[in-house]
Amino acid sequence: MRPESGFVLAGGDTGNVERFMLAAAVVLVAVVVAVVLERRRPEAPTQGSWAVPAQLDRADFARPDAPWLVAVFTSATCDSCAQAVKRAQVLASETVAVDEAEVASRPDLHRRYHIDAVPIVVVADADGVVRTSFTGPPSATDLWAAVAGVRDSGDEGAD
Repeated sequence: MRPESGFVLAGGDTGNVERFMLAAAVVLVAVVVAVVLERRRPEAPTQGSWAVPAQLDRADFARPDAPWLVAVFTSATCDSCAQAVKRAQVLASETVAVDEAEVASRPDLHRRYHIDAVPIVVVADADGVVRTSFTGPPSATDLWAAVAGVRDSGDEGAD
């Protein structure tokens, strides 16, 4: 006589038990394969930061005699570059020169300073030493604060 569960406990039809054991074995093998493959998958590569020049030749940019330079490396196809230029232009004064280096019109500067991403905004002193920089469009507040910070720090090139 068969029990209600459909399994035969002794000496009879074992088809249901065999199917259950086979299914359990398949699931176990799938789990083991998934774990092994997950462990073998390499870690995601770490994205390094884009290169930003440490020194600029002030003769390459507008008003080399100004104590400070805000250079904005851009591309005409970059939407956020226009924001970066607009925010930088507000800083233009007798002591701060602002110069846009658009890649199509000034490719020599992009090559010379190894600019691979835009926008890049650099703030350089009278000697061309880059005092601070931004990769990507800085907020107006961050850019203004950075320029004020380097100017007020008492470093060379400050008023």
